[in-house]
Amino acid sequence: MASGVESGTIRSALLREAVQGDHPGKNGGQLGGWGYFGQSGGRPAGASGRPASLGSVGAAFLVTGSDKGQRSAFWLESTSFFAMAASGEPGRQWQEEVAAVVVVGSCMTDLVSLTSRLPKTGETIHGHKFFIGFGGKGANQCVQAARLGAKTSMVCKVGKDSFGNDYIENLKQNDISTEFTYQTQDAATGTASIIVNNEGQNIIIIVAGANLLLNTEDLREAAKAISRAKVMICQLEVTPETSLEALTMAHSNGVKTLFNPAPAIADLDPRFYALSDVFCCNETEAEILTGLTVSSPADAGKAAQVLLERGCQVVIITLGAEGCVMLSQTEPVPKHIPTEKVKAVDTTYSRGLWSQEASEARSSSKDWMLDKLMCLPLVHLLVPIS
Repeated sequence: MASGVESGTIRSALLREAVQGDHPGKNGGQLGGWGYFGQSGGRPAGASGRPASLGSVGAAFLVTGSDKGQRSAFWLESTSFFAMAASGEPGRQWQEEVAAVVVVGSCMTDLVSLTSRLPKTGETIHGHKFFIGFGGKGANQCVQAARLGAKTSMVCKVGKDSFGNDYIENLKQNDISTEFTYQTQDAATGTASIIVNNEGQNIIIIVAGANLLLNTEDLREAAKAISRAKVMICQLEVTPETSLEALTMAHSNGVKTLFNPAPAIADLDPRFYALSDVFCCNETEAEILTGLTVSSPADAGKAAQVLLERGCQVVIITLGAEGCVMLSQTEPVPKHIPTEKVKAVDTTYSRGLWSQEASEARSSSKDWMLDKLMCLPLVHLLVPIS
């Protein structure tokens, strides 16, 4: 056994004996032990299952016995200490930590070039800076939720390539569960090639790649995590069918749903509205969805009322520098929430979320504000966050 258990309490000693063969549950009962603190990544002898994930600071075991003296130990990683039943009472269970926020959505690797001006058709020009960032609306929202203090899990698909490997490592470093981050050989990791000029104008080419291969079978594997979450977030950077299935799965289990209809689809399936507890879009998306012009907070209020009538519980329309407008079934009068005025560096760039260069390049972008505002309802929905 690991030294952390061997030098632990009497209960830990009992646990050690149980793994080796001498335990009260040997003839059909169960023994509950206490957890122990140790370094992440190590796995005690005799244990089975996954090793602790990056950043894990604690572990716990459940040892069971049979009438043939068979033994098994389950290794469980955690960012907090899990106390287990020590009474030895048969059938007494403990609860593992689950993600409060599950995001079903996109991961994009961004290839960003900064230039003095945008090139003309067929022209080659020099840029002055290049960096690679980790973006995608789904991943952006997941990281924001994690930084708000929520335990998060990302359900997504990346390619079995260097970009995909790097993406998974970045999710881990941001304390996001990657249990349902799938890799595929059938497509490359989603990418966005982005050129930004000195005025903040840009040209973006997106190749969705593996994002479009996330499917209902993947969701079924993640069903337990989705059904036990407090909030499930999704967008339209994966296939609409996948997002709709995720919303249906969450809604049927009483999980709060937060939907970002981006990129917008004019003929969006009406079920999206009825399944959305919080429906959050920007003014351009609101125009596409409602057919109404949205050029002011008053216009946004009218569009929000249309969306509310379609079945949403709460509607938020973000307006870039003008803040946002929100209303709900319980408070149907539109409320304008202004934002602090800042100088825009790039009006649409929302990617490269985890790089310092990107932080400097996206200080007030509208899509960045959208991704940030997408998580504001979580403050209300997840209090206390634990």
